[in-house]
Amino acid sequence: MSSSPVPPLAVSAPVPGAPGSASLAAPGPVAVRPREDHELVERLALSAATPRGAHLRTEDVHTWLVERHRAHAFHVRRIPFAELGDWRFEPGSGNLAHRSGRFFTVEGLHVVERDGPFGDGPRREWQQPVISQPEVGILGILAKEFDGVLHFLMQAKMEPGNPNLIQLSPTVQATRSNYTKAHRGTDVKLIEHFGRPDPDRVVVDVLQSEQGSWFYRKSNRNMVVETTDEVPVLDDFRWLTLGQIAELLHEDDLVNMDARTVLACLPYRDPAPGALHSDTQLLSWFTGERSRRDVRARRIPLADVRGWKHGAEAIEHEDGRFFKVIAVSVQAGNREVVRWTQPLIEPIGLGVSAFLVREFDGVPHVLVQARAEGGLLDTVELGPTVQCTVENHSHLPAADHPPFLDVVLGAAASRIRYQAVHGEEGGRFLNARSRYLLVDADESAAPLPPPPGYTWATPGQLTALTRHGHYLNVEARTLLACLHAVAARPRSQEEM
Repeated sequence: MSSSPVPPLAVSAPVPGAPGSASLAAPGPVAVRPREDHELVERLALSAATPRGAHLRTEDVHTWLVERHRAHAFHVRRIPFAELGDWRFEPGSGNLAHRSGRFFTVEGLHVVERDGPFGDGPRREWQQPVISQPEVGILGILAKEFDGVLHFLMQAKMEPGNPNLIQLSPTVQATRSNYTKAHRGTDVKLIEHFGRPDPDRVVVDVLQSEQGSWFYRKSNRNMVVETTDEVPVLDDFRWLTLGQIAELLHEDDLVNMDARTVLACLPYRDPAPGALHSDTQLLSWFTGERSRRDVRARRIPLADVRGWKHGAEAIEHEDGRFFKVIAVSVQAGNREVVRWTQPLIEPIGLGVSAFLVREFDGVPHVLVQARAEGGLLDTVELGPTVQCTVENHSHLPAADHPPFLDVVLGAAASRIRYQAVHGEEGGRFLNARSRYLLVDADESAAPLPPPPGYTWATPGQLTALTRHGHYLNVEARTLLACLHAVAARPRSQEEM
């Protein structure tokens, strides 16, 4: 043992405004506040129950979007990789990168997945191109009360990968490279509301993942911030209630992915009196699933990816399945930069993402799966009952299809509570669209207990989990937003 004296612990001076500093700095008693804002939940419920906004009628949203499309010059065309301008295949690695070193790169990914508590279960291994974008973007929606009802500021935003180019987007949808102006363009409008928001005005602030099949450990800061300030009336922005947005979520290719993931994180009221599993049981099951899955993913040079062929205009799988990496030239009159080139990922075929729905003791539940994807930060997140592209499995016998796929595809119209085709992130993916469904099921189609890797959870339990990052994947968050949209829609409309 050392005979030298133990130095006293260093005590730092309190930082004004830092958590825990008030008790040291304040001379008198310090007031505490409720941990939950129950008034906010009621205000959100009122907004969801309000189908008519103070500024724009829901039926006029389409007209406004058409007007914004006509007001700007939008054009997207495919180009060979050689015409990518500021992008290049780096010597040696073959990675596709921007000359500035910013934005993102297209690299290779090598994934080995083992199942079972001792790694002794089924094993999968594959290689693929992947988007590496380590910077955290901001997806922020500004909220403000008009006539006693919360409204949310939505943007008519053009993205080159959207099939219809313009969709309803968050107030701010920007990567760090965008809002720090690495592109040497104009400022991101209204970004000042989200950089250092007033803590008393924050409604939602959580890091959430993007597609783990196409991104490597990509996260965005999902935010809703309320303001009482005067917000300039800009042509590409409109205030809508949650009830209006719920109605628009029933339409194809209208509310973009970034808006859907933020809306899914709102702390909606949970009307259910209970659940099949307690929250502790649900978390214990999910922790067990994460623990038994061993997913090892490492980036490799794009030039070394096996099973993919490199052409002048595309990088694609040898079997013609999964997706392609392509290049486009873009013109967009209302973006921070009006002309640019970039790579995009183009999926092969329409995706299917669905929740099977059952009621237990009168309480609706959805069937979720613990889904492992090579690019996820924590390897496993809760995903839809079914999440796949049908074309990737069409060559296989039915017995080898993903579980419950045939139940969803064969569902009678009377069992479909909700369906719409929604686009994925149009800034990185070209024509990436999925059919989202909520399908009623019975014991024969979706048994209790479910197969390994699946469990039943209530929409309220999933809503509570969105307060924390990396529990629900982006497809499950879209379906959660759709569940809220169905709940907000008047029953008479659902029966029409």
